[in-house]
Amino acid sequence: SSRAPADGGCMLTIYGDSISGNCHKVKFVCDRLGIPYRWIEVDILKGETRTPDFLAMNPAGQVPTVMLDDGRALAQSNAIMLYLAEGSDLIPADAFDRALMNQWLFWEQYSHETAIAVRRYHAHILKKADEEIDPALIGKGERALGVMEGHLAARRYFVGEKLTLADLALVAY
Repeated sequence: SSRAPADGGCMLTIYGDSISGNCHKVKFVCDRLGIPYRWIEVDILKGETRTPDFLAMNPAGQVPTVMLDDGRALAQSNAIMLYLAEGSDLIPADAFDRALMNQWLFWEQYSHETAIAVRRYHAHILKKADEEIDPALIGKGERALGVMEGHLAARRYFVGEKLTLADLALVAY
């Protein structure tokens, strides 16, 4: 079963910035699984993740962060997705397929997000000119997209024959 409350009365709170693909990943999981949530917009450009209240909830000062009804906070988009999707069809039942899904989740944060999201942030959010942005990000992003395109050339999903957290994580940007 998902982390949605049985009576529908309790609600998860997501602290996120709408410009962040990592925050969108958490929303995607909630929306797909019908988990009710309250969205609290946190503007990273205005330093809202650096306030004493936010840092008390998440000392790393990053979004997304979710607050559970029992007062526990959880951070890091993929950890949040795994928690929310526990027992759902977004996590493969087969141990090897689950490991493959996790492989893509780790890869996404190391090879995909660090190039594509960073480049997007500098170009589209900070409005930097191309010459002000690390030129290595283009090649790294193209390599990451090439890995994804190559993998999907013969299949519809990243793992198995249906949607998993790997697909949701990799579509965020």
